[in-house]
Amino acid sequence: MTTHDIENVNVTAFDNMPTPEEIHARLPISEKAARTVTHGRNLLRKILDRKDHRLFVVVGPCSIHDPVAGLDYARRLKALSDEVGDTLQIIMRVYFEKPRTTVGWKGYINDPFMDDSFRIDVGMAKAREFLLQVAEIGLPTGTEALDPNSPQYYGDLITWTAIGARTTESQTHREMSSGLSTPVGFKNGTSGDLGVAINAILSASKPHSFLGLTSQGRVAVVRTKGNAYGHIVLRGGDGRPNYDTVSIAMVEQALDKAKLPHNIVVDCSHANSFKKPELQPLVMADVVNQVRLGNKSLVGVMIESNIEAGNQSIPADLSQLKYGCSVTDGCVDWATTEKMIRDAAVLLRDVLPDRR
Repeated sequence: MTTHDIENVNVTAFDNMPTPEEIHARLPISEKAARTVTHGRNLLRKILDRKDHRLFVVVGPCSIHDPVAGLDYARRLKALSDEVGDTLQIIMRVYFEKPRTTVGWKGYINDPFMDDSFRIDVGMAKAREFLLQVAEIGLPTGTEALDPNSPQYYGDLITWTAIGARTTESQTHREMSSGLSTPVGFKNGTSGDLGVAINAILSASKPHSFLGLTSQGRVAVVRTKGNAYGHIVLRGGDGRPNYDTVSIAMVEQALDKAKLPHNIVVDCSHANSFKKPELQPLVMADVVNQVRLGNKSLVGVMIESNIEAGNQSIPADLSQLKYGCSVTDGCVDWATTEKMIRDAAVLLRDVLPDRR
């Protein structure tokens, strides 16, 4: 018997992948992009520390599949960000990795050509290039960390990181988060369970040692000091919302019990809007109203938004794709996005300075 009989039985190939160092050398971070990332991270930390009175808004497409439309969206969002920046800190949602319950398109990194060619090597470089372009526009970005190796390739360009509902309970993602350079939002479980997110915040705040990847592409023991800026993201669960005042009060009690800061972000999509994108403005309005009535725990919101409303299936002929329309979860369109954010800025402009 040989090792071929017992090792990698279900593996068909090992394709070489460029190292993080090689991708960085090919697409180095510019001074302007570095300033965007550093400034964005510092502002987020100040918001979470209550040294900045603004709310932060993570807004953008459910997933990036067309970089041309993505940059079109980014330029629009930068102009809107400049308009409301005294009240809202805007972060563009830039998601490249999509978790799947069973199978389906796993995102721009995994399959950038959307043809099942799975050119991850190309996708990773394209993802970094896109983030670099957005940062050079002057817009900070947020993404979901799904593959624990991905941050080595583009983590220097990210301002805010999310850990999704399916992975918040994962020890691997908690360990990874303890070493990330960004604030990290942990979503409650798909069942609505808050405990997994609170445990994740506590775990990620502590030092860890685990297997990881160096910039030279070598496997190494990664040793972290812990991430002090973990916070909870409410996305609803089990088909029910959890952004109402009673749910928020329960989260505050759970954070108190865990001796954690009252930093709560509400995801206006997913179960909080019953997966109906047209309901996201109602969720946003409710959150804004809670802040106006005196809530001091709500520090941010998430919005799934694109140029066009709704979503579309991926056609066999990719030329038939509708420009600026999501191929994953449904989104609100740009006009709705502008109204949601402008309305929030108007209603909160005179309220937020008193929340410090």
